[in-house]
Amino acid sequence: MISFFQELYKYRELLKTNVKKEIRGKYKGSFLGVLWSFINPLLMTLVYAIVFPFILKNTTPHYVTYLIIGILPWNWFTMVIAQGTTSFLSNAGIIKKVYFPREIIPISVVTSGLVNFLISCLIIIVFLICSGIGFSKYILFFPIILIAEYIVCLAVVFLTSAINVYIKDAEYIINFLVTMLFYATPVLYTMDMFPARFQKILLLNPLVTIINSYRNIFFYQVMPGIKSLLIIILVGLVLLYFSYKIFKMLEKGFAEEL
Repeated sequence: MISFFQELYKYRELLKTNVKKEIRGKYKGSFLGVLWSFINPLLMTLVYAIVFPFILKNTTPHYVTYLIIGILPWNWFTMVIAQGTTSFLSNAGIIKKVYFPREIIPISVVTSGLVNFLISCLIIIVFLICSGIGFSKYILFFPIILIAEYIVCLAVVFLTSAINVYIKDAEYIINFLVTMLFYATPVLYTMDMFPARFQKILLLNPLVTIINSYRNIFFYQVMPGIKSLLIIILVGLVLLYFSYKIFKMLEKGFAEEL
């Protein structure tokens, strides 16, 4: 792992350039450009805010604000998984021609997703002010939640990006699994809609704790579950270690497969 950080530091300028390329390239050629970072979640929120209160009989006060706080981190996760899974196929040309640490590509995807998420968090600020909810001291825990989600995203992308090089259909399977995961994550609903026994099953999904933590610090203005977040960070680091090991084993055949 020491060699990993040494390589990363050696190619730090390439990493910076790649992150910038991912951020700019996402909306390259579009008229509104980076504004889509705001428009996409707002449109999603509008649809869900109109439809789901009637379907789920949701009576949560300030439900639109509740939705936006859940949708933004979920968007970060799904967009990173979608882009990261196909990242080596998208960069096949340069991979065949130039040597650089291949891990820079998935790291760039996840990091650019983090930057886009931070930009889109301006929407949360606007909604908190307009709804009258305001801010609390618990916003100081925001970086811990960010770290937890970043680690989870990176662990998944290292694995899915490498597998997709060998199994081209993997991206479709992964997209389906992420769609199913959406319904097992409290983006649209509240946890108290389910019995305690079922809530324990849902909590096996790390995104449940992560999204609930965002809502705790922004919406409910209470202390997030620090113990649960630390467990996710610890388990996420273990998964990241093993997914990176698998990535390095599969990396040897990238050039031939691409």
